[in-house]
Amino acid sequence: QVQVVESGGGLVQPGGSLRLSCAASGINNRGYAMAWFRQAPGAQRELVASIMYDGITNYADSVKGRFTISRDNAKSTLYLQMNSLKPEDTAVYYCNRDPRFGTWAWGQGTQVTVSS
Repeated sequence: QVQVVESGGGLVQPGGSLRLSCAASGINNRGYAMAWFRQAPGAQRELVASIMYDGITNYADSVKGRFTISRDNAKSTLYLQMNSLKPEDTAVYYCNRDPRFGTWAWGQGTQVTVSS
């Protein structure tokens, strides 16, 4: 049973930065492709960025050039560095498996609020 725990969210002013982390347990060092998602109030959950086990990445157009996804396979940890944050980035952020390969149970997520 894979479990994910997201952390690192908070309140930040427009133009600021945050780094999110996702600790995954139960992976047993398997080469899963992973991803970050977000869900804003009243909106559907959307894919933000994904990363293959070998480090190949993909980003939603809305975050390209501002967000960077990375992973530490030895620690089974996923990261999302978010720079130049905008109010429209406000959402609960979740990590999970790359949806092309299925999904695990969702964690609680971490709230990111961008506001002055």
